[in-house]
Amino acid sequence: MIQIPKNINIIPKTKGAYIVGGSIRDLVLGRSPTDYDITVLGNPEEFAKKIAANTSGHLVEIGKPEQMVIRVVSDDNIFDISSANSQSIEDNLNKRDFTINAIAYSLYSGKIIDCLDGMQDLADKKIRMVSKEIFRKDPIRLMRAFRMEASLNFEIEPQTVSAIKNDANLIQNSAGERIRTELFKILPTSKSHYCISGMADTGLLTAIFPELGKLQGCSQNRYHLYDIFEHTMKAYYHLETMLNNKFPPEIYQDINKNKAALLKYAILLHDIGKASAKTVDSRGNIHFYGHGQKGADMAKEINKRLKLSTRETCYVDFIIRNHIRALFLFTAHKKKTLTRKSLTRFFIKCGDNTSDLLLHTIADIKGKGNKENERNKAFIEFAKEILHDFFSGFKPIAKKSPFITGYDLIDKFGLTPSPTFKTILSYVKEARLSGKIKNRQEALKLVEKIIKNCNRSQKNR
Repeated sequence: MIQIPKNINIIPKTKGAYIVGGSIRDLVLGRSPTDYDITVLGNPEEFAKKIAANTSGHLVEIGKPEQMVIRVVSDDNIFDISSANSQSIEDNLNKRDFTINAIAYSLYSGKIIDCLDGMQDLADKKIRMVSKEIFRKDPIRLMRAFRMEASLNFEIEPQTVSAIKNDANLIQNSAGERIRTELFKILPTSKSHYCISGMADTGLLTAIFPELGKLQGCSQNRYHLYDIFEHTMKAYYHLETMLNNKFPPEIYQDINKNKAALLKYAILLHDIGKASAKTVDSRGNIHFYGHGQKGADMAKEINKRLKLSTRETCYVDFIIRNHIRALFLFTAHKKKTLTRKSLTRFFIKCGDNTSDLLLHTIADIKGKGNKENERNKAFIEFAKEILHDFFSGFKPIAKKSPFITGYDLIDKFGLTPSPTFKTILSYVKEARLSGKIKNRQEALKLVEKIIKNCNRSQKNR
């Protein structure tokens, strides 16, 4: 039986007032929500004023005029009060999305109203639509089914899956910010791959991202077992598995939950530029020259569509645009031409995104499917080594105060502030991080040498 928290006694026991939706669902599941959805058959504003008086809360009106919600914000809870817009609570419940959200608790009688067997579906961990019309009335519910599957660890029942397949393209009628909100509630969960795969199977994923649809059936070169789309899904799976298992362990001091969600989003889109970049040479070999840049440009348009923030867009752009950069280092490593300077420049270029980018690339390599491929194994070991180098060698030094600053360039060398300052300081920083200089004295000697070389080159012009 449902256990209503004692502090909810502050809600007036009024006829025609009910706790509904996700609030009652969470209470049935033994959770303690801080937000309560309440629907009333009478005037929602009058009821909201009573709660505000009992809680010393304040009122806020949210939503459109025809769907107005009166929010009461108190120190401990938030109460969203709306009109049932029905003659009975049963009519209201029949207009909701899923049966587990169509349960009500009468604040007057203390009884559960469950006309759609939502309680049984909660017990069975099943997500079932209230009717076949729910997705046409509000297409964002297509994504909400998967979001609840991800957050509750429930399963969408077959008839609902079938209805999602039929109505998948309707998601394109939903506002981008609403799609983004639902997607970024799925991505942080530990089993988001299962839900993303379900969205792919129903056609919902490619309805949201038509760019991914173009990857289906698009073959790759001999280094891949799968087409581009299936490779993307495999890479996503491997990324999530590594994040869940905290492997390699050095990374997890740098990747929080929000960053992990963005990294999953980036790997979902990382190869969208391949279809348009694909070429076949005279020998029949397939190439994807410049696909990282093309994909990053395409992702920018997607991010605009979904209303990602500037910070989020920049992060995703960096990951996609540079996702094969580590492979260039590996090629040099195999040829024994990789220098400390090149590795240091990679770390400087990537900065705080170094570990994210390397984790992404490891997942990308694993997603090729060639488990026995020695080159792939060698790259993964190489990536782990440079990750260790980044955390144990580069990062501790990078956090230290610089050997010299712009003031030194003025005081010690009589230079006038100019764009050259940045060039000199960057050169000194790179020399320090690559181990060429060890202290301030060596840094000053290096600057002196740089200035002499600059003066000599100017005389020779």
